[in-house]
Amino acid sequence: MKLNHKKIVKRSEKIADFPETIRYKIDQFKYYWARFKWPRLKQWKKLPQVSTKKEKISFAVFLVIFLFSLSYLSYSFYISNTEVVPAKGGEYKEGVVGNPRFINPIYSDFSDVDRDAVELIFSGLMKYTPEGKIVPDLAERIETEEEGKKIIVHLKSDLFWSDGKEITADDIIFTVEKIQDPDYKSSLRTNWLGIKVEKISSKTVSFTLKKPFSAFNERLTLKIIPKHIWGEIAPENFLLSLFNLKPISSGPYKIKELKQNNEGFIGSLELELNQFYHGKEPYIPNITLLFFEEEEDILKAWKNKLINGFSLTSLEKVSDLSYNFLSSQENFNIYYFPLPRYFSVFFNLNSKNGSEVLKEEKIREAISYGTNKEEILQNIIGGKGKIVDSPILPEIYGFNSPETIYEFDQEKAKEILGEAGFKETERGVREREIKELPPFEFKSTLKIGSQGEEVTELQECLASDELMGPDIYPSGKVTGYFGKETEQAVINFQEKYYQDVLKPWGFESGTGLVVRTTREKLNEVCFKTDNKYTPLKFTLKTAENELLIKIAEILKTQWKELGIEIEIEEYPISQLENEIIKTRDYQMFLFGESLGIIPDPYPFWHSSQKKDPGLNLTGYENQQVDETLEKARETLDAKERAKELQEFQELLIKDKPCVFLFSPDYLHFISKEIKGISPKIIVDPSKRFMDIENWYLKTKRAF
Repeated sequence: MKLNHKKIVKRSEKIADFPETIRYKIDQFKYYWARFKWPRLKQWKKLPQVSTKKEKISFAVFLVIFLFSLSYLSYSFYISNTEVVPAKGGEYKEGVVGNPRFINPIYSDFSDVDRDAVELIFSGLMKYTPEGKIVPDLAERIETEEEGKKIIVHLKSDLFWSDGKEITADDIIFTVEKIQDPDYKSSLRTNWLGIKVEKISSKTVSFTLKKPFSAFNERLTLKIIPKHIWGEIAPENFLLSLFNLKPISSGPYKIKELKQNNEGFIGSLELELNQFYHGKEPYIPNITLLFFEEEEDILKAWKNKLINGFSLTSLEKVSDLSYNFLSSQENFNIYYFPLPRYFSVFFNLNSKNGSEVLKEEKIREAISYGTNKEEILQNIIGGKGKIVDSPILPEIYGFNSPETIYEFDQEKAKEILGEAGFKETERGVREREIKELPPFEFKSTLKIGSQGEEVTELQECLASDELMGPDIYPSGKVTGYFGKETEQAVINFQEKYYQDVLKPWGFESGTGLVVRTTREKLNEVCFKTDNKYTPLKFTLKTAENELLIKIAEILKTQWKELGIEIEIEEYPISQLENEIIKTRDYQMFLFGESLGIIPDPYPFWHSSQKKDPGLNLTGYENQQVDETLEKARETLDAKERAKELQEFQELLIKDKPCVFLFSPDYLHFISKEIKGISPKIIVDPSKRFMDIENWYLKTKRAF
């Protein structure tokens, strides 16, 4: 060891500056320290022999205090300089009602169960974040050209499918083209019509649009399927392929095992980490989806601790006994995720199958005021959602609330119906009197010498024993010529109805001239019309779904108070789509509509979407609305888009083509041992797994 002479000299100079008493103490310490030797092990062993009892006790006490202090200080240092962080390990089991059929992105839109599995094992070019943004996933970056009509996507390097094959632009193009091809029967086809997809390189692909589309990035969240697996499968075999249940994946997980019972029902789907996943590796290495036929079975599984989480597919269950059972448990959290979707009653304003009465704005206004949305929200889902008054869901997207809102006012609704001519009746259903036009009407002055159709009609009426009796026109000749016999018949008629025909003019006897009062009485007697009454009655069609049927029943009761009679018709979803929605065969239609994370109401309200496959269910048409929707869709400026959508909101609400009801929250029941779940807006239930890589069961401390 080398001594630093300069440092020694400098230290000595400092000591020389101290007072004499201090320097003396320092010299003493140096003297004794130089002669001090640390006891050897043998000497330590003899310590108990040479120590007194009192010294032994003191030593033991001081040793315990020393060790405790050392441990405490070490622990305090560790705690203050470390934090709890997620650790890898554990297994998550989720209970799901239903059975998977198509774990395939181009068909998974058919059911929530399929979408759940697809979300966990597939990736798209873009993905959603819990903050409500859309960010690159398989894509590294995106470029926009030609004023938004051309989008170029560059893929990340080192992307692989779960079987080790590389993910390339060919897979992207293959997926989109199969969706666009009607032979493959994908429900996503309408989202990709008119979009041209081209390969630029093995890692670059371009999408060309006919017009700029502000929400196109959301289209790119489409999950991609591998061309090397599906490329040789014919269109007619796509739906039948085993790869629909045993897919090659690109997401954070891949399928480990799929278990079926003897009847073919899939009991569980076990997932494990995909070692080729390009993103952040999840903390939970194993996830199992357990499938049940009924929600009651899920609740039993939860009670028996067979699952860590589940969702209630029937929203109304949140307020029934099942929910009360869950509320009594303390080992779970309920996560409420807002959904950009709403339920509404759509009025058919355009189709021949619609109601002429519903085309009257006053009737739609009365129904709007007469709908108690709060009662529906509370009775259906126990208030776990939001009342909706607008097609763009301002509370979710941060837009301004609409200026026009139809607050529940039953008396005002009744008043409007009365103004529209619908009067209350004893049987409770309002009716409106309709006067029918007569088949013929006397309009001319008829006298001796007149001839033609009116004279013929006059003679036929005067000759009718049923209408006039035998004494008015005994000969009953119908010649079309007004002669003496016809004149006398007119005189007889006038004198028979003296009070209505002659008295107003002061005549005592008939004149034989068919003029004003005579014409009016002839029209009344000859062409009697029975006034008809139109009841305020409509047919409300909806899906064969417990939630929708319950909503329909509540609406029926509410509107009955207004004097409106509702007949409810329910259909299986497949029949509803093929026979009812496509043909617009309904007067009123109760259904739900879903928006994306980027709101695009164009498919639901633009007049070009009135016919299938468009989703304008009311046949609504307003040129100003069309213009605002087109501008909102084409502008890439978020503020400008918000301005156009808010203008659209006001225009549509004033036209009242439907009654907006409520937007439900999605409820996810999760065991408290599962951490890392973020509150978020989800575009569909499967997106509850969008941040699955952040979920964890185990923890550790790290500096």
